[in-house]
Amino acid sequence: MRDPAGLFDLSIDVSDVPTGLPLVAALTGFADAGAAVTQLSDYLLDTLDTQTVATFDNDALLDYRARRPLVYFDHDHLSDYTPATLAVYLATDEVGQPFLLLTGYEPDFQWERFTAAVLQLVDLFQVKTTTWVHAIPMPVPHTRSIGVTVSGNRAELIESMSVWKPQTQVPANALHLIEYRLQELAHPVAGFVLLIPHYLADTEYPVAAVTALESVSAATGLIFPTERLREDGREFIAKIDGQVETNQELGKLVGTLEERHDSYMLDNPLRSPLTDIDGELPSADDIAAELENFLALRRSGDEDPLRP
Repeated sequence: MRDPAGLFDLSIDVSDVPTGLPLVAALTGFADAGAAVTQLSDYLLDTLDTQTVATFDNDALLDYRARRPLVYFDHDHLSDYTPATLAVYLATDEVGQPFLLLTGYEPDFQWERFTAAVLQLVDLFQVKTTTWVHAIPMPVPHTRSIGVTVSGNRAELIESMSVWKPQTQVPANALHLIEYRLQELAHPVAGFVLLIPHYLADTEYPVAAVTALESVSAATGLIFPTERLREDGREFIAKIDGQVETNQELGKLVGTLEERHDSYMLDNPLRSPLTDIDGELPSADDIAAELENFLALRRSGDEDPLRP
């Protein structure tokens, strides 16, 4: 494998980055249900003070034809070009606590080398913990709190927060591989999978972003400003509730999901709210089918599935 250090350029003197900081990772790409990861990344970059620490090489990691960059056509000439960005930032939370933020696109190529590069940065800056977030569609109601599945080696987070602990195979993303390698090194790492109502998976769901921020806070102690997202979430839920009230089929779907969720949580708070009416967990094939349907909908550009 080629030197992983060749995948990134440092933009700051190493001595200017405090050691022992938490690393938060959020890469857009695969199965970003509710646009949770996209919203999380955008919100942190837009609301917090950040400084670029390291930038990764697009020409080595990005499939330009699959995710084409944007150019601006100004009447008769091209006036701007916006490349994709995958970088590590030094950020400061709402109360002044510093942390490292890895965000941008999920690499299309060289996952092993990219993973080795991230581990090299983890070692270089003596990262204390690594926390990452992604989101998948699941048959859960929007009228209940978003559940999470927690992976990694931080038992206290898994025990206190993970509502679903399946044994199954799932399509991997780049951060799964990073988590796997960090576990081999006994580095404290936690991955949060947000379980988003499948009928909202193709929307920009503000509540998902709030849950992502809360999950990161639980793992790191970082404090984030969430007032705007929470207000957006309340307005979004009000609109969804209005559609549910006027759409009999959607109302029936939500009611069934509520009954299953409440029944399972009442009988056993640790039992998954994702099981079917007989109490059975969805199979790997069922999960894969749900993901495939979700991705197909995104590719086709269909209208909002909530519209009657």
